[in-house]
Amino acid sequence: MQGGWERAREVSRRMAHGVADAGRATLRASKATASSTARAGKVTAKGAQKVGRATRRLTHADGADRTGLGRLIELSAGNSASDALVTVALASTVFFGVPVGEARGSVALYLVITMVPFALLAPFVGPILDRFRSGRRYVIAGTLFGRGLLCFAMAAAVGPGDLPTLFIGALGVLVLSKAHNVSRAAIMPSVLPADITLVSANARVALFTLVTAGVAVPVGAGLTAWVGSAAVLRIAMVAFLLLGVAAVRLPRHIDSPDLEEEGAAPRWRTLLKVGPTVAEAVWANVAVRVFSGFLLFFLLFLVQDRAAPWLAATQSQAAADPFFDIPKTIALLAAAAGLGGLAGAAVANWTRNHAPQLIVLATLAVTSVTTILTAIFFGLWAALAISLITAFAQELGKLALDAIVQREIGEEVRSSTFGVVEAVLQLAWVFGGLAGLVLSLSESSTAGLVTLAVALTAALAWLLVSRIRHARAADAKLHRRRAEAAADQPQQRQDTLDPTKPLTNPNG
Repeated sequence: MQGGWERAREVSRRMAHGVADAGRATLRASKATASSTARAGKVTAKGAQKVGRATRRLTHADGADRTGLGRLIELSAGNSASDALVTVALASTVFFGVPVGEARGSVALYLVITMVPFALLAPFVGPILDRFRSGRRYVIAGTLFGRGLLCFAMAAAVGPGDLPTLFIGALGVLVLSKAHNVSRAAIMPSVLPADITLVSANARVALFTLVTAGVAVPVGAGLTAWVGSAAVLRIAMVAFLLLGVAAVRLPRHIDSPDLEEEGAAPRWRTLLKVGPTVAEAVWANVAVRVFSGFLLFFLLFLVQDRAAPWLAATQSQAAADPFFDIPKTIALLAAAAGLGGLAGAAVANWTRNHAPQLIVLATLAVTSVTTILTAIFFGLWAALAISLITAFAQELGKLALDAIVQREIGEEVRSSTFGVVEAVLQLAWVFGGLAGLVLSLSESSTAGLVTLAVALTAALAWLLVSRIRHARAADAKLHRRRAEAAADQPQQRQDTLDPTKPLTNPNG
């Protein structure tokens, strides 16, 4: 009996030692994990600091730190990332979810609902902004604070599925986002360093906004899958509020004094009053924007209907699993468009000494030629090429257009001009998208692309003829002025030598 107790005590002692050993092992593992986590955190923090310093050097280069351009670029990048978070958070809702797999009527309704009201509201944004030129920092901050409050309301509406609140909130975010972009474009000449052109400055802003949006999209998608859309909207709310505070701290010289006379009627800017240079750039961008909307939905439904050659060839093979199936094709087309936008912004940053008017016409010409070649040699690689070049031309042409408006239009109506331009470009994109939906019913790539090639070529020819006409009119006006000046010179000489007039002795 006593031996049994001794064995039991021995077993208990061994178990206690085992538990103690396990506890010590767990403690060592916990310490090792904590140490590894701390080291990983330090490495991540150092990496973030290095990325932050490198980004700061890029945004503040060439005197951008002295004029405030660097801070404006950083604010625009944060604004773009926050907008991307909102878009991703609402991607699964009825308002923002593009019904790609549904009937064309649903997609057409989506285009009308989401774009046309915004395009109709956009022209009223510019004149309002022009009336508050002396407080542009606060206007920009107001667009950010307003989106923060709208994100708070939409976050509360996601759970119960309050569609009217989501619709109104999302539309408000779109309008305020465009108002922010209009205000930013209007103040660009105020923060332009001496060594940077307007096209290059706009390109820097576009590059950082595209990169930050591209980073924010996968991050937002991961957060949405992890914590839900409402939490991501609240994160975006905090980001907008912090950016609003940063906007108030922009340099004071951004605010320009109101130079208009008191009691004068506010001037509304229309495309009939912007002058031939701005009008030419606007209509060239309208043509490219129509083609961009057309190409997006035309290729999308061409792929969905398996009418594309690389998909139609394998349609009869039910058991086959082609590498370039529908999802992969759409992903490749989206990647090509994203790469084209980045390339357009990068090239705009390099075009320091080239006239923006020539850049605008060159983008339209390149798009026309590419469309003709794609219609002849249509295939997967041609579709990828035209997606890349269209996004490239749209980005480069828009940056050149912004530079032209900033240079040619007076500060008192610059925001109004940008508001009208943005509205026209949005309507052009919607019109092109609807045309792409209709022509995709033919399930013929040749029919749609040939139609667009003819339209783009006609637009380019019309703009070139208009440019030649305006140049000839300007030359004729200059010749008339020179002739009038030459005719006045003999009369003045004759009056000087007339003997009937007394000569005055300058010495008295």
